[in-house]
Amino acid sequence: MTRKQLPQPDRAEIRVETVLQALGEPVRLQIVRALADTPEGIACGEIELPVTPSTRAHHLRTLREAGVLSTHTEGTRRISSLRREDLDALYPGLLTGVLSAEQ
Repeated sequence: MTRKQLPQPDRAEIRVETVLQALGEPVRLQIVRALADTPEGIACGEIELPVTPSTRAHHLRTLREAGVLSTHTEGTRRISSLRREDLDALYPGLLTGVLSAEQ
């Protein structure tokens, strides 16, 4: 099975203001929380969200373009995972603080 990485910023291109803006939306925060619990990644359609498939795709793309998550294809599935290592290296404690905040 071929595996293709979708476009995303390199670690050096990730900006804190873009990350914070992406994390500031409740549905995107819900996605990040789901991915934090599953380090190996989740198929996009398997994350339960109260939105339409097109809105889900928009939120996932926003998070990927901000550098918060990484997405690759496996056959016809898109698997997303949190870029925790990159974010922790750039902004220590940011994800931990965001994930520990009350829901």
